[in-house]
Amino acid sequence: MIEIRFPDQSVRTYKKGATPLEIAQSISEGLARNVLSASFNGATVEATTPLEIDGSLQLFTWNDDEGKAAFWHSSAHILAQSLLALYPKAKLTIGPAIENGFYYDVDFGEDSFSDKDLPALEKQFLAFAREKFAFSMRSSSKADALAFYKAENNPYKVELIENLEDGSISFCDHADFTDLCRGGHIPHTGFVKAIKLLSVAGAYWRGDETKPQLTRIYGISFPKQKELTEYLALLEEAKKRDHRKLGKELDLFTFSKKVGQGLPLWLPKGAALRERLENFLKEAQKKAGYEQVISPHIGNKELYMTSGHYEKYGADSFQPIHTPAEGEEFLLKPMNCPHHCEIYNARQWSYKDLPKRYAEFGTVYRYEQSGELHGLTRVRGFTQDDAHIFCMPNQLDEEFKKVIDLVLYVFSSLGFEDFTAQVSLRDPEKPEKYIGSDENWDLAEQAILNATKEKDLNYVVEYGEAAFYGPKLDFMVKDALGRKWQLGTIQVDYNLPERFELTYKGSDNELHRPVMIHRAPFGSLERFVAILLEHTGGNFPLWLTPEQVIILSVSEKYEKYAEKVSNQLKNNEIRALIDNRNETIGKKIRDAQLSKFPYMLIVGEKEATENTVSVRNRVDGDTGSLTLETFLEMIQAEINASSSKFEI
Repeated sequence: MIEIRFPDQSVRTYKKGATPLEIAQSISEGLARNVLSASFNGATVEATTPLEIDGSLQLFTWNDDEGKAAFWHSSAHILAQSLLALYPKAKLTIGPAIENGFYYDVDFGEDSFSDKDLPALEKQFLAFAREKFAFSMRSSSKADALAFYKAENNPYKVELIENLEDGSISFCDHADFTDLCRGGHIPHTGFVKAIKLLSVAGAYWRGDETKPQLTRIYGISFPKQKELTEYLALLEEAKKRDHRKLGKELDLFTFSKKVGQGLPLWLPKGAALRERLENFLKEAQKKAGYEQVISPHIGNKELYMTSGHYEKYGADSFQPIHTPAEGEEFLLKPMNCPHHCEIYNARQWSYKDLPKRYAEFGTVYRYEQSGELHGLTRVRGFTQDDAHIFCMPNQLDEEFKKVIDLVLYVFSSLGFEDFTAQVSLRDPEKPEKYIGSDENWDLAEQAILNATKEKDLNYVVEYGEAAFYGPKLDFMVKDALGRKWQLGTIQVDYNLPERFELTYKGSDNELHRPVMIHRAPFGSLERFVAILLEHTGGNFPLWLTPEQVIILSVSEKYEKYAEKVSNQLKNNEIRALIDNRNETIGKKIRDAQLSKFPYMLIVGEKEATENTVSVRNRVDGDTGSLTLETFLEMIQAEINASSSKFEI
């Protein structure tokens, strides 16, 4: 007999060899019908895996992220089976589950494949799914695995196996199909009731531009048709909210091939939006005791060698800029933190001077492969709302919690109310990925965990997601469409102060090492604007929107009155434009709606005579005629209600 412990810490006894599915049946038939996957002693297992020892068991359904991962991973296998059925000469590579759905990378050889081929592939997929083929795992020796794929003439799978250790290799079988796989499947294919193959894209083998280009097929699947229908409706809404589309429509930003890929150009309206975001944060930072600094866009190579950035990223991202001086090399700034370390180092500080809080909207540059670039969310030049706090170890807890307060203020002011915190720690299996001593890492990790708990944040712990120099607290925000984005990060760093030999004179008159906190509530202005655009659909909070009011004159006879209204609005710090085009008032209204103006003020003979404005807003439409004074009071009250002041 074996003892099985459940998440609620209850313990039950079962016969040796009992499977997670059988254990689920012993609890309830309803649970058993919905079990997709399981975890035993922290390792992913199949619902049909015999359990031979005592241990802790978690059962996963569609409602769990782990259940969805198993579902979509299994769907990738069905897709692969379908591909080989229709394209026998195709060479399969890898097909993982992703955040929403799955993909499979395929080398079609001489066969062509495009979007028009997806419906036939979907039909074959559903035919296999309905057969309820059971997923079955089996181990394989390295020699047998290599022989299998060499016989299949599949160099991609051969390469994968050559990099695996003998004894760690396994296959997954269903029907007459087999694939190299580590495990984590649903019991059988029949759980998949609905499928949509979403798109076809190019992808380099193992993400390397020097290697063969493959065809990547994206898909998503569900246990119910209704869920697929709802998801596709969500995708349509996401298309409408695509920040690239809205950015063009609202004249916020553009890109130019002549300027270069991944280098956004901010148009006047976008620049005004950025400026207001910057001023919003600067005002809060000033109250919180931050000092503004400015650092150059380039730095000597030695700076990044000292920080460790060159060692970690140099080969992939950094190419030196050579000067006329022999042996002198500069790099485009990839991070602001080394520069801020040197600002701190410009003079000797006392314990009485700390903490020092340096803030900068600093533009940095990083090379991203062209295939990875995406609007404002993945660019090569971006501006971080960066700040670095240098403090004594006994100040760390308080300072970290103050930064959390600032991040939460930013989120609440901009309508991001649904979020979780992610404590990102080292990967204990890969210490070579990180710099610094275990002692420093332990101190930094504990500081983040303590502050997170004290602030009563809803958080998860993720191993392997830390920066190379320190652990971090990331904020995962859900937007209006339920999508998760990483926004805002806070990092604790004992390592850069050591590398840059930063010191302060303590009360004992001895030199001590400060602790460094890295923080960026926005992350980057580019990415933040993109996410905010999609979250709001371009309907920004009234205090933030580039232009709050547009005045529509019925005809040229009322242009002078329109100017009078405009001047009065501007004198009261309301951002207003006039539309004096020779167009019908109906077209002017439609255009203003498309441009997402919060308010339209229509002026004609009646309004000019009575000193009033006819008001329309983007939510309620026509709201009637008001005196200009009444409208000013109303819009000012709305601006005040949509904004808040940071309180210490």
